Amino acid sequence: MTVVRRTIGAAAVTALICTGAAACGSDDSGKGGAATKAQSHSEATQALTAAYKKTADAKSAKVEMVMKTPAAMGAGGGTMKMTGTMGWDPTVMDMTMSGSAFTAGDADMPKNIRLVWQNNVMYMDMGAKAAADMDGKRWMKMDLGAVAKSSGNEALSRQMTGSLESANQDPAQQIAVLLDSPNLKHLGSAQIDGVQTQHYKGKLTVDEMMAKNDSLKVLDKADRDELLKSVKKAGIKDYDTELWVNEDDLPVRLDVTMDSAQGAVEISEKFSDYGAAVQVQTPPANETFDFMEMLKKLGAAASAGADTDV
Repeated sequence: MTVVRRTIGAAAVTALICTGAAACGSDDSGKGGAATKAQSHSEATQALTAAYKKTADAKSAKVEMVMKTPAAMGAGGGTMKMTGTMGWDPTVMDMTMSGSAFTAGDADMPKNIRLVWQNNVMYMDMGAKAAADMDGKRWMKMDLGAVAKSSGNEALSRQMTGSLESANQDPAQQIAVLLDSPNLKHLGSAQIDGVQTQHYKGKLTVDEMMAKNDSLKVLDKADRDELLKSVKKAGIKDYDTELWVNEDDLPVRLDVTMDSAQGAVEISEKFSDYGAAVQVQTPPANETFDFMEMLKKLGAAASAGADTDV
């Protein structure tokens, strides 16, 4: 049960980050740099359109992401950091995760968890202690589409599958969403980790974000309306997005803040080394245990225990 608790906790946080299916050096933070005349809305749109095209063509980059969630949200509350290499079109990742979102209250949880993603399947290295509990198998295999289908929620299944196919973590798609912000603004020049950038900001309401999020197009109107109702019930009103683009029209940093009834969710991503090769090697089958199979065995054991009690 210890390894189950660790696995489910890690899986919940990772699913939140990697699928978007939850419905819901130095960093000068935009200061410094040579003075730049503020761009008009049309000029900002033109600049970000160029950034979208360059980023889509790059197809991969090194990434450093930090996510902060309020403790009131339960599983995943705290800070999580992910660093490594990511590719899009198709989605592929080799990242290392760490932070209090995983380790809080569980001394057995490894301080660092490696995540490998290929062909819409995630593999997570749960550490030596997990291997001791799982017949020497330390890698958890998790097919997120299969997890959604097992819930019996067909809408969730279609939405999660759509999220996987549209590669929510693709920074080009994140730029595309920002381009649709009706109040897109250019905030001037800034230095991020010593790199000269142009700083942009935009805000979308929940309704606007739902309308622009390609991963939700797989849902019919009734399912979209239900999801929108759930998001609003959670207290999420809008999404604030800030983007810093370098002189090569490539994103250097992207920040997203979502306010909810439980508190603000803050995500900050930094990108570098665009076009970096992502060579993912998935773990051998004899070193993996399937997340869904583990849950099925737990369910069967629980049912047998209930029958015995009767």
